[in-house]
Amino acid sequence: MNAATRSSARLAGRMAGLALLTLAGASAQAQISFTAAVDMALKNSPQVRMAESDVMHARAAIDEAIDVYIPTVVGATSGLGYAYGFPLGPPTIYSFTAQSLVFSYSQKDYVRSARSGLVAANFALKDVRSQVAEDAATTYISLDRAQRQRAALAEELGYAEHLQSIVQDRLDAGRDTKMELTRSRRTGVQLRLQLLQLDDEIANSADHLARLIGLPGNPLTTVSDSIPEVPHPSGSFVPAETPGVKAAFATAKSKYERAFGDDRYRFRPQFAFGAEYSRFSTFNNQYVKYYPSVSGLESNAVGFSVNVTIPLFDKSHEAKARESMAEAVHAQNDAIYHRDQAQEGQLKLRHSMAELSAKSDLASLDKELAEEQLEAILVQLQAPAVGGAAALTPKDEQNARIQERQRYVEMLDAEGQLRQTGINLLRQTGELEGWLKISAGSAAASSNSLASPSKP
Repeated sequence: MNAATRSSARLAGRMAGLALLTLAGASAQAQISFTAAVDMALKNSPQVRMAESDVMHARAAIDEAIDVYIPTVVGATSGLGYAYGFPLGPPTIYSFTAQSLVFSYSQKDYVRSARSGLVAANFALKDVRSQVAEDAATTYISLDRAQRQRAALAEELGYAEHLQSIVQDRLDAGRDTKMELTRSRRTGVQLRLQLLQLDDEIANSADHLARLIGLPGNPLTTVSDSIPEVPHPSGSFVPAETPGVKAAFATAKSKYERAFGDDRYRFRPQFAFGAEYSRFSTFNNQYVKYYPSVSGLESNAVGFSVNVTIPLFDKSHEAKARESMAEAVHAQNDAIYHRDQAQEGQLKLRHSMAELSAKSDLASLDKELAEEQLEAILVQLQAPAVGGAAALTPKDEQNARIQERQRYVEMLDAEGQLRQTGINLLRQTGELEGWLKISAGSAAASSNSLASPSKP
């Protein structure tokens, strides 16, 4: 058995071992598709649940602002005791009182403020959902990219170890130098370091994704084919308002409405309704003794009233109105600031997408070129040397295989960066949820077409 045959046998053994390890690892892990991961993250996210509770809070605030017009009824009783001496009050057994606001200039503003608060809460919920979806999508893409890179690097390491064996055999035969052996050994160590780094990245990404979807501690693997194509921006740049920016402007509007209501408090009449019914006691007190003119005391008493209040001087409410207006101005300028920041971010992301797209194309071409070079070397290895040209050796083949795998890893890295930036841009423009819904629908339609038997 010559050196080349022994090297090929060792390579086949290493590749078989790597394949067995890969299969064993895959069997212990759970696969999850892209759309399923994003959907589970949205359902499991505590951030989304908090935002949903904020929406419920905003709805309750509207009801609270409107329900002041509905009479509040209170019942009370004091007829279980005994009164002696001078009466301290009407001898009430039980009573019911009802009060409600009839009209207030400020209350209309408070209702509008509460409704704007609900609009802001709904936009904030949409923004939080987009953030969680982006986190899940980019983590999934990062995990998929790292897992595919690891598989390629494992193959590359096998070729590097084979190369090291070939160089060692050539060194023993006096056909190579020790420097070449050191260089081949360095390549192997470099690849092992990259594998360790990828293992750390895979572990961190898988753990983060598992926590996002509510399955911590469960190792996950991705389905590469389930990742949809991320759209590239086209046409001229048109700034878009994100849900977060819309929520900020709605919050500012809510604060302005409240400030208007606080400012319209003074010098404006407020009308309130009041009603009372009381049941009096005639047997356990001396009320009639001290008030003989009411010896024929009726047991029932009913009263109605409309109260008119005109606030004339109230320094506390004046200060409150200035405080509310200052908060509204702050919120408005904060919304403008975030809108400008968001639009600048969108423009930068569009430029980054163009650059990353060119980088991805270049990496793809480099990978194709490495494949073609490998194919050419394999053909030349099978053909006899012509003329004075130096014949290629298995060492050249392994170097070409290492180069091809390295270009493939670089291509995966460029594609992953492009996809993650595209998803970030979709969130910045408020289009992420729409794209995810379309992708989920396409995935479901594809799954149904695969599941249904084809007609002859």
